Amino acid sequence: MAENPYNARNLTVGMNLTVPVRCACPTANQTSAGAKYMLTYLVTWHDTISDIAGRFGVSVQSVLDANELTESSVIYPFTPILVPLSKEPTAILMTSLPASPPETPPAPAGGNSGSSKKWVFVGVGVGGGGLAIALVALALWLFCYKRKQSKSSSLTPKKFSETSPTDYASVPVKDGSFTGFSSGIRAAIDTLTVYTFQDLQAATGFFSKENKIKGSVYRGKFKNDDAAVKVLKGDVSSEINILRQINHSNIIRLSGFCVHEGNTYLVYEYAENGSLSDWLHSKKFESYSVLSWKQRVQVAYHVADALNYLHNYTNPPYIHKNLKSSNVLIDANFRAMVANFGLARVAEDSEEGGLQMTRHVVGTQGYMAPEYIENGVITPKLDVFALGVVMSELLSGREAAGDSKNGEELLSAAIKRVLHGDRVRENLRGFIDPSLKDEYPLDLAFSMAELAKRCVADDLNARPEMAEVFMTLSKIHSSSLDWDPSDELDRSRSTSHGR
Repeated sequence: MAENPYNARNLTVGMNLTVPVRCACPTANQTSAGAKYMLTYLVTWHDTISDIAGRFGVSVQSVLDANELTESSVIYPFTPILVPLSKEPTAILMTSLPASPPETPPAPAGGNSGSSKKWVFVGVGVGGGGLAIALVALALWLFCYKRKQSKSSSLTPKKFSETSPTDYASVPVKDGSFTGFSSGIRAAIDTLTVYTFQDLQAATGFFSKENKIKGSVYRGKFKNDDAAVKVLKGDVSSEINILRQINHSNIIRLSGFCVHEGNTYLVYEYAENGSLSDWLHSKKFESYSVLSWKQRVQVAYHVADALNYLHNYTNPPYIHKNLKSSNVLIDANFRAMVANFGLARVAEDSEEGGLQMTRHVVGTQGYMAPEYIENGVITPKLDVFALGVVMSELLSGREAAGDSKNGEELLSAAIKRVLHGDRVRENLRGFIDPSLKDEYPLDLAFSMAELAKRCVADDLNARPEMAEVFMTLSKIHSSSLDWDPSDELDRSRSTSHGR
C-alpha cells in the first residue's frame, strides 16, 4: 500500500491501485498442453488449489505445476497464483468467491452474471476479498507476447521449439547436455534464450583478447546488439534462477546462457561505461574522466533503488550479499546496475524468528559487515552496510579497504572519524574526492556522509532499513538535480572576500 495514496482500511470501488503482479508466459510444456494464457489470481481467505482450479475450469495438477506446488503445499491469502488457461479469461461470478473473514466488510454488489463483457475487480486491501484481475493478466500476456516476438527478432541463437523433448535433463547442447545440472537451469530453458557454444564463439571472436572486458567477461555482438558474456565453472543455477525472476532497470538483465563442457556462459546486457570501481579507482585508464557530483549521487540512488527492490518488492525477498563498486555497472546513459548475484540468497522472515548464519564467510575486505565477519550472521543489513561503503567511495574516491601495508584505515572507519568532533565541515572537505575540486554542494555532501555513517554502524540494529536509505537518497538526488555548480563558486568567492 506504500505505493498508493489511500488508507488500506478505507478502500472503495473505483479507486485506482498500484499493485505488484506476478507475471509469466506459458512455458513450452504448458503450450503443448493447450495453455495460451497465464492468469494471475490473488489467493483470498479459505481458498484451496482445488477451489481455484474449479473456478477457472482447469485441472488441479496444471495449477500445481504452474506454481511449483504439491498437493500438501499451504497457500496463504494475498499470494499470487498463476492459472494456465486455454482460452481468453472472462469475468468471475461474485457468488463463486469464498466468504471473507467476519471483520472484513462485504464486497459491494457487482453487475449481473450475464455481463460477460465487463471485468470484475475486487478491492485489494488488508482483509479484502478475492481478486479477479483477468484484464491485467490479458495485458500482461500481450506484453509478454510482444516482448517474446521482439526478443526473437533481435537475437539469432537457436531455441528449443514446442516440439522439443520435455525431459530437459537430457536435452542435447553442442558437445554436452544438461545432465548433472540442477532443475534451476533446466527450468530456465522456458524463460531465457539458450545459446549454443558456436553462437558464443561467433559473437566474441572465439573469446579473443580484443573482446576481453575483465577477468572471464567478454564483449559479444549478437546481430549488432552488444552483450557481455561471462564464463563460470560448474553449476550456477542459483544466480540464473534469481535473475530470470526479477526485473528492475537498476539490476543487470540476464538474457540467456549456454552450458558447455562443465562451464556455464551467462549472457548479460552490455554496460558501455564499465564498473563504478573503474571510474573511481582505475586512474591508469585515461578513458575514464572524473565523475561529477550529480553523477555520483545518481549512482548511489540507482543502487539503493535496486537493493530496495530486492529487499521489499521481490517474492521471495533477496539479499545481494556481495555489493561493491566493481559489481556496480554503468551503461551509456549513466544508469547504474547491480550485478553479480553469485552469492545472493533468500532473506528469511525476521518476523517469524528466522536468522541465517553461515560458517562459510565469503566476501571482499572493506565491504563485509562486522556481524558477518565475526559470527556469520546474514540479514538484509549486510547490503545496507555495503551500500554505506559504496557511498563513502563515491564521496571520497578512495578504495574500501585502503592500503593496509601503509596502515590505511577501512573506509567504513574513516567516514565515522570524519564526522566525529567539532571540525566536521573542515574534515569533510578534506575527505571529499579532491578531483571534484569545489564543484559539489557541501550541505548535500554532508547529508550523504551522515547517511553513509549510519549505514556502516557496527550494530546492525542501528543501521537504517533499505527503504529509508532509498528515500533519503531520493531527496538528496532531487536536491542535487536543482543544484547549480556556479552557486557553490559564488559562495566560495564571497567567503574568501569576507576573510
